[in-house]
Amino acid sequence: MSGPPPTAERAGDDAEIVVQSLERPELFALLYDRYASDIHRYAARRLGDGAADDITADTFLAAFRIRSRYDRTRPNARPWLYGIAGNLIGKQRRTEVRALKALARTGRDPVAASWGDSWVEDTDSRIAAQGPLAGALAALSAGDRNVLLLVAWADLTYQEVAEALDIPVGTVRSRLNRARRKVRTALGADPAFVHDAAEVA
Repeated sequence: MSGPPPTAERAGDDAEIVVQSLERPELFALLYDRYASDIHRYAARRLGDGAADDITADTFLAAFRIRSRYDRTRPNARPWLYGIAGNLIGKQRRTEVRALKALARTGRDPVAASWGDSWVEDTDSRIAAQGPLAGALAALSAGDRNVLLLVAWADLTYQEVAEALDIPVGTVRSRLNRARRKVRTALGADPAFVHDAAEVA
């Protein structure tokens, strides 16, 4: 069939794009156009810019290769892509923990600082707060840290995190609750007296 290739706006939902890409592989680029910058930003926040380029490329390469197994009942591919990226990041867990520990020692986040003034205010109070937070994140288990960061940095809903990690929503809630409690404790807040409305959402 001839005619202009569909744009991201005309192509329909993500499941439709994945299905159509089985016959027309070039359509998969529409998912890249929609989500690559989000995946790159998330990977950069966790591992730094250098690794983020590779994680982003590998995420979409892996997604393309396994696209025939995509759950067509899910119209949004974003959680699926974050799940693939999370698995790739998990393989570099030591790098991430080492970076978090370095941030905890120095209080300086080279990733956030590289984004410029529009992303980070380089104030003394912000720098002072980054060290303890990084230490708290480094101390979390990989599973708890993944859930917390998918919610906090990727803005995924509980249901999307469950889809991304292929775990029940109840597990997402318990991991998130545990991670928040540990981070609050590490930052000196009494978790018994801190209420977060998102926990009961």
